[in-house]
Amino acid sequence: MSDRIEKRIELKAPVSRVWRALTDYREFGEWFRVKLDGPFVVGQLSRGQITYPGYEHIKWQAIVQKMEPEGLFSFTWHHSFDPNADIYKEPTTLVEFRLEKTDAGTLLTLTESGFENLPEKLRLEAFPRNDGGWTEQMKNIERHVAKTS
Repeated sequence: MSDRIEKRIELKAPVSRVWRALTDYREFGEWFRVKLDGPFVVGQLSRGQITYPGYEHIKWQAIVQKMEPEGLFSFTWHHSFDPNADIYKEPTTLVEFRLEKTDAGTLLTLTESGFENLPEKLRLEAFPRNDGGWTEQMKNIERHVAKTS
């Protein structure tokens, strides 16, 4: 099993549009299906409630790592379904969204790494779950930027 998930999609939208979809917390919430409490701020905890059907019991907790305008947005998050889990005490993985301008729009590359930091049982559950989840989320952001460009 790999310790990294990588997905790529070419979006028919300018880099500035994709950047907004990723980093505006309201837009991110629309396509990712999470109701966030407030804007993303580097170095700060982002909280919210997952709204994806079947996962509404899960709380969103992520720590924003980088926001390099129109280039890189990243955060760390944990994989516990415990509503009282503390992100500062749980092992995390790093999620990175990289944007590159293309002739047709934007190449969006998603990478999630650090699964080797998770306990084995959790890693064996989280990796395939997130791999499938990111496949779906890439379709979601594609639909989102297409309808709101």
